Amino acid sequence: MIPLLDVERSLVPVVLLLTSLVPAAVIFGLREEQVRPRTALNLTGAVLKIAILTSLVAPVLAGRRFEWRHELLPGIDLVLRVEPLSLLFMGLSAVLWLLTTVYAIGYLEGSPHRARFFGFFSLCVTATVGVALAGNLVTFLVFYELLTLATYPLVAHRGTPAAIAGARTYLMYTLGGAVALLLGVALLHATAGASEFTAGGATQVADLAARSPATARLAFALLVVGLGVKAALVPLHAWLPRAMVAPAPVSALLHAVAVVKAGAYGLVRVVHDVFGISVSDRLGVLLPLGIAACVTIVYGSALALQQEDLKKRLAYSTVSQVSFITLGVSLVGVTAMTGGLVHLVNQGLMKITLFFCAGLLAETLGIHRISELRGVARRMPLTMTAFSVAALGMIGLPPVAGFVSKWYLGVGAIDAGRPEVLAVLATSSALNAAYFLPILYAAWFLEPDPDAGWEEQHRRQRNRIEAPLPLLVPALATATLALLAGLLAGSSFSPLDLAGRIAEERYAVETTGAGP
Repeated sequence: MIPLLDVERSLVPVVLLLTSLVPAAVIFGLREEQVRPRTALNLTGAVLKIAILTSLVAPVLAGRRFEWRHELLPGIDLVLRVEPLSLLFMGLSAVLWLLTTVYAIGYLEGSPHRARFFGFFSLCVTATVGVALAGNLVTFLVFYELLTLATYPLVAHRGTPAAIAGARTYLMYTLGGAVALLLGVALLHATAGASEFTAGGATQVADLAARSPATARLAFALLVVGLGVKAALVPLHAWLPRAMVAPAPVSALLHAVAVVKAGAYGLVRVVHDVFGISVSDRLGVLLPLGIAACVTIVYGSALALQQEDLKKRLAYSTVSQVSFITLGVSLVGVTAMTGGLVHLVNQGLMKITLFFCAGLLAETLGIHRISELRGVARRMPLTMTAFSVAALGMIGLPPVAGFVSKWYLGVGAIDAGRPEVLAVLATSSALNAAYFLPILYAAWFLEPDPDAGWEEQHRRQRNRIEAPLPLLVPALATATLALLAGLLAGSSFSPLDLAGRIAEERYAVETTGAGP
């Protein structure tokens, strides 16, 4: 269990925001041809954020909390706080931001509107970090909606009719979710007063649940709907596949770091830090949430199996996989919550690898459809090795990180007295295998399509690297991290170790009734 010490007033949370906000502001003022200053700003901000977060790991796990607070309105504070859960999410965001920046620099080389792209890209990371640092629902709401506004131009970046249509669908869904989230936050504030994120849940919300369970359930439902849009819970998921018209770096950002993870992260906060697991259980809201997660897991996988377009198959896979986080939240127990939290990281590493590889295939060989992948591993062995590692992890095969998530969720389901969840996990793995293994078989073992010209390209490229290094290195790096997250899961300071500490802290508070 993490020892809980006094919260320290500090500018550290503000500095973490500024490491991406300042680059965003400066980049918007740069000219399109000023490539080197733009690149330096992005990379410096990303490296600095990682360095600061690394320096915070030891003190935060020792029990220190760093907080910045500002009165936004009478009775409503803007609160930014560094604690273990925010550290887990920010660590994922910072590492993947750096790698996605490198990838995007190579991917967008020579394309128009790069200054605009990287400005909104950095603003998107700022909003994601703000979501992670939020110390109450109002602060969360502010950055959650800033994230919507920052990602819309990225989805619409290419400016084609398909890109504009996909961005409009994304905006329609997310703004609808914003209305539900705003109503939920307003209802809680009006009936329970200002409540901050507190391990074990806010006392005011517990009092509301005791005197007016119906009001508490309505507030919970509104919050879940608002967050469920970005978390892609069925039937709120339709925007995600349509947003795949965005460039590959944006797809990677949407699926692995920012938007869907912000929704899932918000659900963790609502269940454990606003209502508390005990109050949520007494209100009877965890079972419907778990059912929604299970339906989404199976439905998303079934739809992925039907897709011929590679990015759409990966998109529906995300719909399924992100709901493992929600499933872990809905099950009562340390083990299940650990599995859900560690999947926040594991899914991000594996899914960003898959989208990086999809972008490599599209940019290098013009491959967009699964039927075009025959024999592609002969031409791009490193790319397909990275893809294979991530795909096997998504199925849940050891030693890749996805196995760790599913193992803890399965054990947690048994501990929670929910053995039927094992059938959902098994069905999901079977469907994952059904839509990933044929891709791997075709890429590695089938002869190239003669019309694709693989043999000739292979001969011409034999003495060359298979793809530009700024595109290839990030894919190999994230695949390696996904593998290491599984192989080193039992080590100190691993994602699993931090997720376990967070879960133990929250359940210890629930048991003792002592707040932080």
